[in-house]
Amino acid sequence: MSKILVTGAAGFIGSHLSKRLLARGDEVVGLDNLNDYYDVRLKYARLKQLETQPGFRFVKASLEDREAIARLFSNERFDKVVNLAAQAGVRYSLQNPHAYIDSNIVGFMNILEGCRHNDVKHLVYASSSSVYGANTLMPFSVHHNVDHPVSLYAATKKANELMAHTYSSLYHLPTTGLRFFTVYGPWGRPDMALFLFTKAILEGKPIDVFNQGKMQRDFTYIDDIVEGVMRATDTTPVPSLSWDSDQPDPGTSYAPYRLYNIGNNSPVELMRFIEVLEDCLGKKAEKNLMPLQAGDVPATYADVDDLMKDVGFKPATSIEEGIGRFVEWYRGYYPIAT
Repeated sequence: MSKILVTGAAGFIGSHLSKRLLARGDEVVGLDNLNDYYDVRLKYARLKQLETQPGFRFVKASLEDREAIARLFSNERFDKVVNLAAQAGVRYSLQNPHAYIDSNIVGFMNILEGCRHNDVKHLVYASSSSVYGANTLMPFSVHHNVDHPVSLYAATKKANELMAHTYSSLYHLPTTGLRFFTVYGPWGRPDMALFLFTKAILEGKPIDVFNQGKMQRDFTYIDDIVEGVMRATDTTPVPSLSWDSDQPDPGTSYAPYRLYNIGNNSPVELMRFIEVLEDCLGKKAEKNLMPLQAGDVPATYADVDDLMKDVGFKPATSIEEGIGRFVEWYRGYYPIAT
């Protein structure tokens, strides 16, 4: 049993992860600031499920509150930390860029300092497939260079990876960055496509389909994401014996530092995704075909070879199964949905 800090515990991935950790007997301290980026009632509903379970305690605080984070680390003495709290959303980063610097840069710095000064054995943190930015060579590999982000959100996630490497190098803090690919499923975020589409279709409203529906995403079901996070958390990185400073590999290091993609390894065109949703809902969507939005990329596709090699896991839930589970949850959570 470990004592684990999960930041963003009232969030989509954080709440699912906390449940799994508690189920196997870990002690979980869940941190969240419960901001209103999306419907706070959904966050409280996720949190309510966790607070009934033994071994869970909730702390309301923001990552950027340096004194609160330092106090939390000093008082609790965590074995491991899983940092999932962040200001999310590519499109929102065009409207409110300062929120991303506060949470994703300043906040992550506070997490790194907390780990450094309190003997944390392993820091796992959420990165994003968005770091691949302008890259077009697919599938995206952690061994590819990712120096061309196309949104501030992506830039902050790339910065997190660089900051983590610095602490792994200077202070021998084992860190693992996880690049998530388009996560979906029950209890998902209301600002994500599946949630938005489902709500609009059931209400008889049109949906905005970007890039004329030719967008491709490596949609990854929440249970697969959580399994990957669990296994990565249990696998503490060590320095790579094959590191070559003349030909540095972005995915490995002389320090105890690793990066992994967690994606379904099977990109799906957005129109196909919508077709499956229509089948699950038993209702057709009215579509507004739109151009590619600023900050978005036309396709994502995860190479998960390193994840397979190091932790023995590869996501495999089909969109037919995953969307079906989401629709079942949605109709139960919002009983007025038809």
